[in-house]
Amino acid sequence: MEKYKILFVCMGNICRSPAAEAVVRSLAEKAGLSRFLEVDSAGTHAHDEGGRADSRMRKAAAKRAYDLDGLRCRRLSKEDFLRFDQILAMDRQNLDYLRDMCPPGLHDKLRLFIDFAAETGEEEIPDPYYGSAEGFERVLDLCEAAGKGLIDAVAALLVDGPRY
Repeated sequence: MEKYKILFVCMGNICRSPAAEAVVRSLAEKAGLSRFLEVDSAGTHAHDEGGRADSRMRKAAAKRAYDLDGLRCRRLSKEDFLRFDQILAMDRQNLDYLRDMCPPGLHDKLRLFIDFAAETGEEEIPDPYYGSAEGFERVLDLCEAAGKGLIDAVAALLVDGPRY
């Protein structure tokens, strides 16, 4: 079976999207789905391409046993729209960017990651970059909530049959 491929996208690929990638990778492993699921992250602007995730996010993630050290920032590419089954934005600004860049006929792959955690009452996963350490913890809380919903949705797809 071909892997189901999910891409997480924020602006710089240094805080939110690498956190989402690490959280979902961990949740997939715990759920026994890692062999069916491929996750990656990218940034719409990714000015630090090739660099590591923000040190504050790496520190917050490490406290929860998520390893971001091996992840490297990269910029979203046109090929990503063809390669991935779902492309999940962290906020509306990045979702709008994805919609503008997305080739015709592929817009159904795009949505907000937080949509998988309606119970949080949040509409976006906020950018913690200019805030305090608590902002990075909040991002991880939201990624964990949305990640659980996403893993449930992927598990249902695998049980219910073809994705297309």
